[in-house]
Amino acid sequence: MSGPAISAENVSKTFILHNERRDSVKERFVRGGAKGKHLFHALDDVSFEVPHGSTFGLIGHNGSGKSTMLKVLAGVYRPNAGRVMVAGRVSALLELGAGFHGELSGRENIYLNGAILGLGKRQIEQSIDRIVDFAGLGEFIDSPVKVYSSGMYVRLGFAVAVTLDPEILIVDEIIAVGDEEFQRKCFDYLFELRKRGTTIALVTHSLGLAADLCDGAIWLDHGKTKMVGDVRNVIDGYLHSVNEKEAARREAEAALAGDGEPSVLAPVPRQGSGEVRMSHIELLGPDGQKVRFVSPGEPCTIRIHVRAREAVRDVEVGLAIIHESGMMLAGPNSGQESRTYDFAPNGDTAFVDFHLDALPVQPGQFSISTSLITKGHTYDYADREVDFVVRAEHAVTEPGLTRIIGRWSPAASVPVRG
Repeated sequence: MSGPAISAENVSKTFILHNERRDSVKERFVRGGAKGKHLFHALDDVSFEVPHGSTFGLIGHNGSGKSTMLKVLAGVYRPNAGRVMVAGRVSALLELGAGFHGELSGRENIYLNGAILGLGKRQIEQSIDRIVDFAGLGEFIDSPVKVYSSGMYVRLGFAVAVTLDPEILIVDEIIAVGDEEFQRKCFDYLFELRKRGTTIALVTHSLGLAADLCDGAIWLDHGKTKMVGDVRNVIDGYLHSVNEKEAARREAEAALAGDGEPSVLAPVPRQGSGEVRMSHIELLGPDGQKVRFVSPGEPCTIRIHVRAREAVRDVEVGLAIIHESGMMLAGPNSGQESRTYDFAPNGDTAFVDFHLDALPVQPGQFSISTSLITKGHTYDYADREVDFVVRAEHAVTEPGLTRIIGRWSPAASVPVRG
């Protein structure tokens, strides 16, 4: 087919917001009309194209205009400026229960939604068994949808939207409301539709899903286009911006705390005799400069600063990296390399570095515990006092807490039979 499946040219959408509302005739008569109204620019000069058979993602923070853009594409909203062209039969799943009648049963609402999508009764009847099976509602399929839970709404709405063979499917993030089993079924079906050549536009906060499923993407920020193009490039740009904002926030929090060091997670009493103590920890990036968080696969250094009250010798320095769930990820100790350290009470802190050539940890929130020990005697044990934040600069599609570094064979081989 010639031309794009979806084309948005300089689309803008504004809403009039009122600071006060006058809901009744009496309020309007006594107090007058609503005051303090102002324009809210939900979309501001947004342009992109989606080729036929491709999957396009809309990413950005909450309130950035993603769902508004989907509603414009679906024809729910009309843009105040610009033009939208959609070439094909559209099936949209935008919000819970959209198009459902509460007094009708799930089965009756399938016919109602099919009619809204422009399908005849015979077409719907040919698909209804498949829809009912996909929704998996059992005996509730013949109950009024007003008794459905939010998850059941999603099941029915998604089943109708995707099993009526749409040419263009528009999906908001709401499938995340479903349970784990149904989410997997939904994502598997999205992949199947994609293989069939269905054009898909979706809003998602799962950047891993976007990287796996989408060909292109647009990053919206307060209604404006920040970046549009290849999905990996757009995700990388978005994550870089999010990381910069988080780093700035952590710097500001540290400045308010007055110590300039990573935040203390919990005031846990120290253990040990106290001749020497860990004073604070710094995280250093690949260039050796201090950072607020580190990235998977990148070199980094954990710098443990130590202050001594009296001279101590042959001290082993230990670390524990603990996930926010409480699982200990690793516990490196200098004694494992037969390294010990001497500390003198000179008024300043000394430091010991633990270098990582490539951080084998996936993005997440961790904490660090430290220990200073000599021959079984504990000078200091600081339990999870410092946070250790890992943030990705790229889309992460590999599951798990850690990364296992290995090599895959360059091609599949056929075993040699003797």
